[in-house]
Amino acid sequence: MRPRTLDEFVGQEHLVGERGALRRSIERGHLASILLWGPPGSGKTTLARLLADAVGARFVTLSAVMSGVAEVRRLIAEAREWLDRGGSPTVLFIDEIHRFNKAQQDALLPQVEDGTITLIGATTENPYYEVNSALLSRLRVFRLEPLTDEQLTGVVQRALADERGLGGAAALGSDALEHLAQISSGDARAALNVLEAAVAMTQATGGDRDGGGGEAGGPIRPTLESIESAAQERVLAYDRAGDGHYDTVSAFIKSIRGNDPDAALYWLATMVAAGEDPRFIARRLIISASEDVGNADPRGLQVAVAAAQALDWVGLPEAQFALAQATAYLASAPKSNRAGTAYWSAMTDVQERGSLPVPLHLRSGTYREKKAHGIGVGYRNPHDHPGADIEQQYLPEALAGRRYYQPTDQGMELQIATRLERLGDARAAARDPSTSREERRPPDERSPAAGSKVDAMRVAGGVMRQREESRKRIAERERREAEAD
Repeated sequence: MRPRTLDEFVGQEHLVGERGALRRSIERGHLASILLWGPPGSGKTTLARLLADAVGARFVTLSAVMSGVAEVRRLIAEAREWLDRGGSPTVLFIDEIHRFNKAQQDALLPQVEDGTITLIGATTENPYYEVNSALLSRLRVFRLEPLTDEQLTGVVQRALADERGLGGAAALGSDALEHLAQISSGDARAALNVLEAAVAMTQATGGDRDGGGGEAGGPIRPTLESIESAAQERVLAYDRAGDGHYDTVSAFIKSIRGNDPDAALYWLATMVAAGEDPRFIARRLIISASEDVGNADPRGLQVAVAAAQALDWVGLPEAQFALAQATAYLASAPKSNRAGTAYWSAMTDVQERGSLPVPLHLRSGTYREKKAHGIGVGYRNPHDHPGADIEQQYLPEALAGRRYYQPTDQGMELQIATRLERLGDARAAARDPSTSREERRPPDERSPAAGSKVDAMRVAGGVMRQREESRKRIAERERREAEAD
């Protein structure tokens, strides 16, 4: 089922699509030495062969796993002899080129440089770490992406129907086809191997033909269980695009919020095993670190962000350790949502009251003319006073005395609450030394209740609409100004 033309090639639209870099290159009849970097089954070998055919080049292959310098030199000598006899240029394809040591890679340099061969290397490893810089500087690196489930489905359906494949002798139900695409993880080779094994197993055990109710001799129909057996992987009750996706991640976050690291780790394992995008999991951990742990343990956000960075650096499977570490840490940490609650309370005031004027003493008074109008006058720098704090108003006049952030007694937030209370007492005493501590507290009607219910999603939706409208207004104003110029 290897594609015979670029039109049959599935995936990598950014390289071989209508405006892909490689497509444009071969349409001009030119193929430079390149390195194809991508996961298994993404089409590196096939693409190399198709590119050579497209420019009419002789194509020879070499596996870095099985070959050494002697084999490389022999093929280079053959390529030079072929050119001397008037033959077409030679494309030397080296699979797993990262397996060559430095001496073996250096042996390619002169011939790549003088054009004796056009080298196409293939690697599943990061070439910027595994290929020496001298060779890498002579190659253009192209990144291949794993095939999507939709693309894998197309590959399997073609294999079922095409005479070079099963030629209609087998068929798959939608559930079996969908599962086969999901468990193949972007690897077309793996998908075809599992399909072939499932058909053979079904045929050997006298399995269903034509759904079990058709004529004898109808197509073999491997079931979901047959795909499962052939892949040696169980079907997980998890749908990455449906309710299972949202239900499972909801259970994951609620287990973290509920201080249950065991349940959180179970739901983490469920998502990873079912093929969930690990970047989605990392994003949810970062959100939970601020939304649920907050200032009760500020290190939670650092741990979550570090786990996301670890995922970028090492990928799966090793990054599972980092995801598990962050999950266990956040689920075990003290919890507070007061920072988020305070923010959405402030945002509610912004939406209801608009952007209130900045008090004059807080405005930027960088010019003498501004200060003549009271702008910037009266501001007192806290660093110039004992305790690096001084009583002055920072909120707009209409919101004076408003309290949004009311820390809990959990973890680090207890220390924050103690400090803020001490500062508040000192400021109130500075305003009126004769008042008692209880009398110094701001009136209840001016402070939202601790942990008060704010519909964050409703407020956030309004904010995003407002941001978009503002962005459009700015863009329209800039357009008019540009036309005027």
